[in-house]
Amino acid sequence: MLQRKIGAHVSTAGGYYKVAERAAAIGANCAQLFSSSPRVWHGAWEQKLDLAKYRAEMEKYGIEPVFTHALYLVNLASANPVQVEKSVAALKQELRFDSAIGGSGVIVHLGSHLGKGWTAVRDQVAQAIKAILVDTPENSTFLIENSAGQNGKVCSDLSEIRWLLDQVASPRLGWCVDTCHAFAAGFELGAKKSGVGHPKFSACPGNLVEAIDDLNLWATLRCIHVNDSKGDFGSGIDRHENLLEGKIPAEDFQSFLNQPKTKDLPLILEVPGIKGEGPDAENISCLKDLVRENIT
Repeated sequence: MLQRKIGAHVSTAGGYYKVAERAAAIGANCAQLFSSSPRVWHGAWEQKLDLAKYRAEMEKYGIEPVFTHALYLVNLASANPVQVEKSVAALKQELRFDSAIGGSGVIVHLGSHLGKGWTAVRDQVAQAIKAILVDTPENSTFLIENSAGQNGKVCSDLSEIRWLLDQVASPRLGWCVDTCHAFAAGFELGAKKSGVGHPKFSACPGNLVEAIDDLNLWATLRCIHVNDSKGDFGSGIDRHENLLEGKIPAEDFQSFLNQPKTKDLPLILEVPGIKGEGPDAENISCLKDLVRENIT
């Protein structure tokens, strides 16, 4: 049986190559990183990337795949053309970084329509993604992350991801599901309990697996962010918690992560950690316990 890919978002302080040792130190075998500060527009990764050393360390510690998380300032749904222009330029840089390191994709929060509604912004978002893909390397991948539904954030309703995949129609476009965001948006991770979906989302049948089935989204799902939730079910609150310290029951994590269609997907933690310093060995160990039947 193949070993499952279980990893975490890891700091790049001191050099990108440091990610490998830090990931291995907490028991991870895959990772996620930032190409530069997620809170500023202009990163300078080209000057900081020692590609030979990065590759050597990743191979030494067996860390693969590696995902890049895009900066937080991105908003492809903004009514401000300058904001959209900056977002497109920044994401082009992120995809070029993904290509340079041989990464497995850039995971992107698409932004917020700020109350205008999905239909008012969806064409703009699709055109922006197309423009990014046209002007970036063929071996880079754009991954849409589902949102918790807060403040008009797009793609809390998975039908919006389906629409973008169909409109852009590129093999380089996929998506990442975050368990905290899905739970906060009203998707049950475990066996269906309520019998109905969250009333906010017409395409939500109440269960995450069923929603992905109904929207034919399995083939384009590349990664799972495994995070517990500080907020209640359907709260729209995007606040991550350490595994089994939040509102998502252990049996729901087990149900979603151990069913056949998720078993081959990389699992990435973005939790605060026991000491508040980010994903740690305790959370990696907990995640391994949740999927223990699949660990060699």
